[in-house]
Order: sequence, then structure tokens, then C-alpha cells
Amino acid sequence: MHTIRSLFFAPANRADLVAKFPRFTADCYVIDLEDGTPPAAKAEARAGLDALIAGTRTQPLRGALTVRVNEPGSDHYLDDLAAAWRCDIDGIVIPKLESTEQLFPALHWLRRREREAPRAEPRFIVGGLESIRGVLAAGALCPQVAAVYFGAEDLASELGARRTRDSIEMLHARSQVLLHAKAARIVAIDQAVVEIRDDTHFENDAVAGRNLGYDGKICLLPRQLEVANRVFRPSDDEIAQARRLIARYAEATARGIGTIDFEGRMIDGPLLKRAERLVALGDQFERDASA
Repeated sequence: MHTIRSLFFAPANRADLVAKFPRFTADCYVIDLEDGTPPAAKAEARAGLDALIAGTRTQPLRGALTVRVNEPGSDHYLDDLAAAWRCDIDGIVIPKLESTEQLFPALHWLRRREREAPRAEPRFIVGGLESIRGVLAAGALCPQVAAVYFGAEDLASELGARRTRDSIEMLHARSQVLLHAKAARIVAIDQAVVEIRDDTHFENDAVAGRNLGYDGKICLLPRQLEVANRVFRPSDDEIAQARRLIARYAEATARGIGTIDFEGRMIDGPLLKRAERLVALGDQFERDASA
């Protein structure tokens, strides 16, 4: 699947907000049956999901369209899966994953849908790792899904941690999720920022996530999308430098030199691979923008 720089949510019981999806430039839109929908409205929202998604599909969307079901431990989980996979969606989002056993029903539905109605772009599952058990199980869960997001707020509540602006209390868990996602070669989506009126904090936290290696970020507001899409996309200067590095390295290796001095930095094979990945990512975004 393509990378996800911005994961954007709207409640499943708010058709007026979902109808605004085509206005926004998210890489992945999420119709939320979980936290965004009040308990008393969940059954009605699930019953109306097919019509809601069909209406949303009448307008072009920039990114993938998904549904976040309720957590596996809830009474809604299996009914949500059945309702969501019957709709014209690109994937589902499963919050608070803690074991591979919880994934079995979702994987069953995914394989069934792919068999009955195959597509050029396969459907996918995004898992939420946002509890102590979820983070500890990241090594087993990541190879089973296409992407994961790190949920700091639920984890902090479970830990009894005090939230700080630099999220130092989340660094270990945040890094653990990232490491297992990268080891499984799947997309890693960084934590939300709940201070919704502090745009500077959101951007700083997005940059911190990008510096760690995350591919994208949970977005709670439309204005956060532009920031996330910019922060998690290689800049023109980064791509230009990477292209220069690749050309310089090719020239050096043609002369039998494996390590070079490039613009004041010592460059060898691992840094070449990083430059190649960066250029490939930039090319992907260019293709997506022109599609």
C-alpha cells in the first residue's frame, strides 16, 4: 500500500462531517464507529454505514476511505466488521489491538472480500497500538497488518503517565511501535496531538515523529492535514541533495571507491540506500499528485 502521511477521522454518526471529506487532502479518511461515535448512537451509525459510504463515493477522494470499528473487546466488534467489509471501503482501522487472535475475524473478512471482489489496489487493515499489551505485542501484530498507528493518550492513561509537550514519557513505547513496524516493512503512523488549538505544538510533534522515522500522523482537524502532508513528505531540497549524492556515489564506485566525502559528510552504502528511498518516496508523491 502507499504510505499514509495523514490519517483523518470523522464520526460515523455525523454524516455532515463525513460529507466534507472531498474538501480535504488526507492520505487516509476514517469513518469512526469507535471513540467518535457515542455509545447510544453506535448501532444506528453501523446500520447507516453502507448509505453513508455510498454517498461519500459519489465525490472523488484524494486518499483511501476506511472505517474504524470498535475495539476487539467490545460487543460491537464483530458486527462492525461485518457491516464495514460489506461496504465500498479500502480498508478498516482496528483500535486497541493486543493479540493476533483479535485479528482473525478481520483477516477472514479481508480475504473473503478480496476473493469475491478483487481490486488492483488490495484492501488493507490498520491496527491501533495504544495499550501496554498492544505495544508489547507489536512484534507479533505488525507483520499481520498493512499499517499501525501509535495511540499515546490511551497508553498514558493506562500507565498513569503525565503528558508533557515533548512526549518524553512516551518515547520508549513510541519507538518500540516504530521499530516493529519498520521491521515488518509496514506504514507507521504517529500519535495524535489533543491540544487542538495549538498548531505550533502539532507541527513540532509531527517533526519529532518524522525525525524518529514515522511515515505520517493522526490528524484530528482539517488544518492539521496540510502540516502533516508537508512534514512527512521529503522537501525539494532533500530530494535534490539525495539525487546529487546518488550521482556522486555512482561516479565514485565506477572508480572503485566505496566511501566518499560528499558535501562535508562521509557517505557509504547505508546512507546511499537512505537517499535512494527518499528519492523513491518523492517520486511516489509526484505520481499520486498527478494521478
